[in-house]
Amino acid sequence: MAHAHTHPVKRYSGLMDWLTTVDHKKIGILYMIAGGFFFLVGGLEAILIRVQLWKPLNNFVSADTYNELLTMHGTTMIFLAAMPLLFALMNAVIPLQIGARDVAFPFVNSLGFWTFLFGGILLNVSWFTGGAPDAGWTSYAPLAGTTYSGDHGVDYYVLGLQIAGIGTLIGGINFLVTIINMRAPGMTFMRMPMFTWAAFITSALILFAFPALAVGLAALMFDRLFDANFFDPSGGGNAVLWEHIFWIFGHPEVYILILPAFGVISEVISTFSRKRLFGYSSMVFATILIGFLGFMVWAHHMFTVGLGPVANALFSIATMLIAVPTGIKIFNWLFTMWGGSIKFTSANLFAVGFIPTFVMGGVTGVMLAAAPADFQYHDSYFVVAHFHYVIVGGLILGIFSGLHYWWPKMFGRVLNETLGKLTFWTFFIGFHLTFFIQHFLGLLGMPRRIWTYLDGLGFNEMNMISTVGAFLMGFGTIFFLLNVVITAFKPADAPADPWEDGRTLEWTIPSPAPEYNFAQTPLVRGYDAYWKEKMDGHKGMTPAEPIGPIHMPSPSILPFFMGAGLFIAGLGFMYSHDWGELFGLIKTGYAVGIFGLLILFGCMFLRSVIDDHGFHIEEEEILKDLGGKA
Repeated sequence: MAHAHTHPVKRYSGLMDWLTTVDHKKIGILYMIAGGFFFLVGGLEAILIRVQLWKPLNNFVSADTYNELLTMHGTTMIFLAAMPLLFALMNAVIPLQIGARDVAFPFVNSLGFWTFLFGGILLNVSWFTGGAPDAGWTSYAPLAGTTYSGDHGVDYYVLGLQIAGIGTLIGGINFLVTIINMRAPGMTFMRMPMFTWAAFITSALILFAFPALAVGLAALMFDRLFDANFFDPSGGGNAVLWEHIFWIFGHPEVYILILPAFGVISEVISTFSRKRLFGYSSMVFATILIGFLGFMVWAHHMFTVGLGPVANALFSIATMLIAVPTGIKIFNWLFTMWGGSIKFTSANLFAVGFIPTFVMGGVTGVMLAAAPADFQYHDSYFVVAHFHYVIVGGLILGIFSGLHYWWPKMFGRVLNETLGKLTFWTFFIGFHLTFFIQHFLGLLGMPRRIWTYLDGLGFNEMNMISTVGAFLMGFGTIFFLLNVVITAFKPADAPADPWEDGRTLEWTIPSPAPEYNFAQTPLVRGYDAYWKEKMDGHKGMTPAEPIGPIHMPSPSILPFFMGAGLFIAGLGFMYSHDWGELFGLIKTGYAVGIFGLLILFGCMFLRSVIDDHGFHIEEEEILKDLGGKA
């Protein structure tokens, strides 16, 4: 029997719908737009860096501006572009892959997005207020202390990342709970799609790694704003302590970024080879092992610090061990393609291009893991090349692959294949031109993070080639944006399974997915649940429940204001010493900071006293949707 709306909820439209939404699919799109914007900002910073380095003794930007560009490029790409683009795919796909109607905590999901966005905006406001952070994306002490970074640049880094990090942390916890508690009947852990497994391990890494960063940033904030001395040796502090704290977060972070990309590659290669993923259980255990070992290798970033031969040897061995589970994955992808009926769609081109590129990044990683050799490679362009082979050649190719693959499920439109292939070839060739040659620059002795270099050192031609490659990558990104715009004007008429070889649950429902995802929760009877039903001659999934009214959470504007409150508080406390007194009573900065916190706590109070009764989607509406798509 249909239930009446016991608590009718205002359903918004237009901009208000996006500001208040708690629907995981819309939050995924918001993450994609915000992450895409920051990706363009970070890419522009990278191109400016390459323009400065294209010839010796260039003065395109000043040394100070170069340091700011370098710091902001790294920070923006890692924290504000890569993470949210992965969260976009995770939000859009994970609940669909496990047969859930939404994530476990839709309100918290929305809060995670808005805190990330306001943290990212706070960090980038620094460009317009007299100086961006300039201590490198790792912000090493004592360079990041007030002695060497006296302006507010590093304050923006500290507070912006703290606020954005809250969003990532609560997002990770949300996905953990969702995957553990909300899988469809029959979906055991060993029947979960590989992308869901990767997101699960990633979320566990976020849970354990991000608190370390929060502690480090809090300590650095106390050093800078309140004259503490955690990292100031003259006051009894320890500068190397920051390196330990940063890399205990920073190395798992690399796996937080790359594991979801591994998951994407597994899905795409399996679909477009028309084959079950080779060695599924070994893939699962390799993923778990990578996550576990990822926490045991942080000091390989610190071989030259002077930890001693025992520590260096142990971390060297642990680092090399990670190559084993990663190698298992590489071979499993190759064996999945072996004998398959391969289709080279845009998504699959990015996935196949990912494999040799990531292998190269892994090989240079093993080279850097040898502590004596690392003394030579350290702080040279060899490290820059290695890092970008892993993050751009791995992660960004994986993200592009996932976007092309799941675009029809997110928007109901298939991206243009010709433009997709143009994106791949320009980006892929540009990438290798940019970074392959940097290995040799590093071996020739070009240090990283230098603003300019002398003529006659043998760096000139290689830097020129690198800059040309960077522009090619820029063109690739422009082709992708062009593809998005052109596709947006097409009718949203993609079929439920546009690739015709969909294997997992998301391809069983209409494109784009309805608000409630599944009219009836599906019954999962094996790994590659949808493929199994197809092979057994069924048109779709067997439902695990009858059609009935579906209870959905209410939209809320509170997460938006909570993010804004944190932004205002961060800005206020940062300028606590700079802005004058308010009515002769309290410094204006403190007043603004307290006002921001009051907004935050006021919203938390409202959330705790006003019950969210949600709303029902009635049987008639669901049946009409099903009829309309039949």
